[in-house]
Amino acid sequence: MISRLLVANRAEVASRVFRTCRDLGIETVAVHSDADAVLPYVREADLAVRLPGNAPAETYLRSELLVQAALRSGADAVHPGYGFLSENADFARAVIRAGLTWVGPSPESIEAMGSKVRAKELMRAAGVPVLTVPEPPTVGDLPLVVKASAGGGGRGMRVVHDLDRLDDELAAARAEAESAFGDGTVFVEPYVERGRHVEVQVVGDRHGTIGIYGERDCSLQRRHQKVLEESPAPCLPDATRVTLHEAARSAAAAVSYIGAGTVEFLYDPAADRFFFLEMNTRLQVEHPVTEEVHGIDLVALQLQVAEGGSCVPDRAGARPPAHDLAAPSGHAIEVRLYAEDPAAGYAPQTGTLTTFEIPDAAGLRVDAGVETGSDVSTYYDALLAKVIVHAPSRERAVRRLAGALARARIHGVRTNRDQLVALLRDPDFRAGQVSTAFLEEHPPPATRPPGDHAVAAVLALAEQSRANRTVQHGIPVAWRNVVSQPQRTLVSTGATGSTRGVPPDPIVVEWWGGRDGYLVDGLTVVSAARTGVTLERDGVSTTYAVTIAGDRVDVDAPSGHVALTLVPRFADPADAVASGSLLAPMPGTVVSVAVAKGQSVEVGQPVLTLEAMKMQHTVRAPAAGTVTALDVLPGAQVAAGEVLAVVSADDTDEER
Repeated sequence: MISRLLVANRAEVASRVFRTCRDLGIETVAVHSDADAVLPYVREADLAVRLPGNAPAETYLRSELLVQAALRSGADAVHPGYGFLSENADFARAVIRAGLTWVGPSPESIEAMGSKVRAKELMRAAGVPVLTVPEPPTVGDLPLVVKASAGGGGRGMRVVHDLDRLDDELAAARAEAESAFGDGTVFVEPYVERGRHVEVQVVGDRHGTIGIYGERDCSLQRRHQKVLEESPAPCLPDATRVTLHEAARSAAAAVSYIGAGTVEFLYDPAADRFFFLEMNTRLQVEHPVTEEVHGIDLVALQLQVAEGGSCVPDRAGARPPAHDLAAPSGHAIEVRLYAEDPAAGYAPQTGTLTTFEIPDAAGLRVDAGVETGSDVSTYYDALLAKVIVHAPSRERAVRRLAGALARARIHGVRTNRDQLVALLRDPDFRAGQVSTAFLEEHPPPATRPPGDHAVAAVLALAEQSRANRTVQHGIPVAWRNVVSQPQRTLVSTGATGSTRGVPPDPIVVEWWGGRDGYLVDGLTVVSAARTGVTLERDGVSTTYAVTIAGDRVDVDAPSGHVALTLVPRFADPADAVASGSLLAPMPGTVVSVAVAKGQSVEVGQPVLTLEAMKMQHTVRAPAAGTVTALDVLPGAQVAAGEVLAVVSADDTDEER
């Protein structure tokens, strides 16, 4: 029996495992990097062990440190979570050699499925359909996809539409895979452009039983990383569903699988056929939707199997799940709330979450790794939380989840919340017409014009100014004896131009203050306070909740959230940067520099590569010219907006 469990992971997944351990009466041990020391999961554990450093290579990827932490803390079992070393056979062996219980499949199963190349060979032998491409591929085989043999999460993955680009994409995929997983092995397979990503949840035990707990549709992805998952998969023929489940059972049986795992398939709805993609030999990020529709706790099942028990819930009358016993109840949908800006190519965001509040709703579940006040760092992926809704039908689940997200208050860091709400309310999604190309065909919604949000922000700032006065409390805000012109306040949505911190197109709000209150053209100011403003337009009143933190103002309303920054009346000359400056789009680490000072470059030519939140981003020359300044070297840590290099554009005018 397991009495004390160490989770060799962080944030959301650690909190998730700890929750089940508390229910089962199992003591818990957290490990944490320096950057994670104050995250909620650390204090949720009974004991915590520091892993000195921040980067994953210094902390969560150090198997020897994790085993030592388990032994020092008196743990008798290790749960790997997902990501990091969760699918590392050597780590599993190290845990077992130390006399600890490994909560996961055997090292041999991990190894067999850890290489996607070898896994395909095993599946072909087991009669599971797989995708293949000839060597070398031809134009007729396009499009292709390059994938990392180890790991997942979209890292080391490139789609190729032009054979001339294949070698470059192979090189880029190898570099990213090596950085993310320590293994640069990649392979090529056909790319089904409008396929669906459907996966089956399996749980095996030491008695040879393999239980099937339905399937999930995970087709909505950006950069080959999942954004939304649901169970059961919509618009899937029943006969195909049964065949899919049996293929997953065959796949798990082929490696004598023990514990919770997921067999992933690419489903082609046009031909009603599917192909094996990979098997994840761990708990999946999206496991909550399966738990909700089947009424099970997959972490509890993992622990039960690790202790030698059955792969079915430990309850009276339970039998190994078969197709007629594992029918789902209702529908569950999960969205991944990321710290990223979809409108800027999903660029990762960092900073402090000044507010993180998701309102309660029927059937709502929030698995979060952060809270109000948490710092979002550059060291780990951008996932903040998973928001899940379970309802009697898909239609109800979609509507409830969209409503809960729309009412959430998330301040301090840009997120994909607005995109998620738009996806859930999209008619194609609501009709179940999903594919891996969905997000490309339904781009992120355009940035909402601040409109009346900006007015509310400015009036709340005026009220704060009134409250902060030390004298003349009775004088109205912006009072003038002779009214000659309105007050003009500038705010920004955060876009940067040629000068850091100063937007190219600030929003101008004109308003009057007086003894009778505020006046704004086209609006009636019903009430105004530092924390909220009610405005009436065309006979309809709207209340805006306002949160002020320094020069930043967050405004929430039924129409959504807008973050604004008060623009100073005069720009600080110290903030000015030279024309042609390449600014860091996000905080991160410089991985490589592709040019030298004095070198001529073409428009779009790579200048350097940044790594942030486990993804690599290429910074390219904005125009043809000469590199006149190069301020960073590989390994340098840079902040968002920091000058990386300067490309002076070529002078095309004829000499006079």
